[in-house]
Amino acid sequence: SGGERRRVEIARCLASNPTYILLDEPLAGIDPKSVLDIAKLIKNLKDRGIGLLITDHNARDTLDIVDRAYILNEGKILKEGIPSEIKADPRVRLAYLGENF
Repeated sequence: SGGERRRVEIARCLASNPTYILLDEPLAGIDPKSVLDIAKLIKNLKDRGIGLLITDHNARDTLDIVDRAYILNEGKILKEGIPSEIKADPRVRLAYLGENF
């Protein structure tokens, strides 16, 4: 499954004992349970002191696991900050999250 592939990709990264890991769309194309599993894995990596740079179109789920985010729209930074600030910004909600978020 997509979730298993993501876990294997992350395990391969960990084999080199990294300080930082770049995750390119780790939540894309996987089922909701796998999203939760990958999110837990990412939180565990953060707790171990491994720096993470995540790129993902899934702003809703990604904002739940990051400490800081940059939201891009049409090639420009629309908003940067902590997740609570980003979720509260009406421009971000309109572009990515939807009016009812």
